[in-house]
Amino acid sequence: MAGRYGYRTAATLLGTDAFVAALRARSRRYHDRHPFHVRMNNGQLSRRQIRGWVANRFYYQENLPRKDAAVLANCPDREVRRRWIGRILDHDGTTGAEGGIEAWLRLGEAVGLTRAEVLDERHVVPGVRFAVDAYVMFARTRPWVEAVASSLTELFAPEAMSERIAAFERFYPWVDAEALSYFRSRLDQAPRDAEYALEVVTGQCRSMEEQERAVAALSFKCDVLWSMLDAIDRAYPE
Repeated sequence: MAGRYGYRTAATLLGTDAFVAALRARSRRYHDRHPFHVRMNNGQLSRRQIRGWVANRFYYQENLPRKDAAVLANCPDREVRRRWIGRILDHDGTTGAEGGIEAWLRLGEAVGLTRAEVLDERHVVPGVRFAVDAYVMFARTRPWVEAVASSLTELFAPEAMSERIAAFERFYPWVDAEALSYFRSRLDQAPRDAEYALEVVTGQCRSMEEQERAVAALSFKCDVLWSMLDAIDRAYPE
């Protein structure tokens, strides 16, 4: 019997390999397949569309530390908290070390936006705000393991980041290559983070129901990312 997100409910607990395969199968729902994203990678977006994407995506980027703080607040395991807090530092940065949020602000400047207009969220469309806020609320209100499972879109991120870097360098040379540092940093961070999150999820999900909820959480996150691009696509038509 298929569940809400297409995950097939099994009669017994899945083995680790089958469980991981079910999680990885969510790649079919990842936002790199969205028409807007496909057009971006094919060099078909205007400068206005690129700016709209960067400005709206920043709202997602700046909320990631809040999402991860919610995971920390709900997690009773000290060892997990000690590892997970690194995600917040990756985005917020530390003294003398630029984080992902600052890197994204520099990307905004490189595409022609001012820091002020990115930070004050004047370009954020309602659909993006709703989707991102729903993701933060999910992390705050659902069991912490489900919030960790939702982060496993990072399993699919490195390939998408590599394609994005190549697309920007080839089709959008007006964007300073140094401003793509966020994407380059994620080539190393995303696999590291995904490996640990996968370790946590496979270790904590010890029943069929827990496994199914983990897959559903990952599907929900894919829906968040897809919905963001739906909203951006409508707000910045060709």
